[in-house]
Amino acid sequence: MNAAVHSETMAIPAERLELEHHALRPLPSLRPPLRTGELRTVDRLSTIRFGSARYSVPAALVGKKVEVAAFDGEIVIGYAGEEVARHLAVAPGEASILDAHYGGARVRPLRAVRAKSAAERAFLALGSAAEAFLRASAAAGTSRLASELAEIASLEAAFGREALVGALERATAHRRFRAADVRAILAAGEGVMEAAVGGAPLQLALPAVPTRPLSAYAIG
Repeated sequence: MNAAVHSETMAIPAERLELEHHALRPLPSLRPPLRTGELRTVDRLSTIRFGSARYSVPAALVGKKVEVAAFDGEIVIGYAGEEVARHLAVAPGEASILDAHYGGARVRPLRAVRAKSAAERAFLALGSAAEAFLRASAAAGTSRLASELAEIASLEAAFGREALVGALERATAHRRFRAADVRAILAAGEGVMEAAVGGAPLQLALPAVPTRPLSAYAIG
């Protein structure tokens, strides 16, 4: 039938196909096309927008134009011919952020400890060692801490500030948060054990053994 004249077009389909062949385009592939070589500008948040999602890049590239490509479920970002970031593709509206692009994991700032009583004010006046002791004791769930702080602060009069600060540092390291513990550390003075690295050899100070000359031994 393709060789017969068509009643509507009044042309032979086989001949018409030859004429139209150069104007035809290939059918689209069933595989989604890869998006390659698209330029994006890095915004102030050090991210780029691609496929309605956001991806982070090194912070040094803020304001620069980078090239974005999609390969096998990954988003590859390049700058000046070099790869600078690679992410797994995320859904539209989501974001993929790498801490390394911002100098490492973000550290949450610590709030300053606020004294709620005269005892706490006197204790915190001992400085950073006292604040570290207070944070660690609160994290450990130490009960009746307020009454303990007043007693600990009063030890400064007997032992001095420097010794008390050192005792607080040791108490924090060994997780001993009672006033009696701090007093015991102060009373022990230089005899308090120092924390050692696990697996380190144990150093023992052996007592000297008196020696006698050979003439003192009887030879049978």
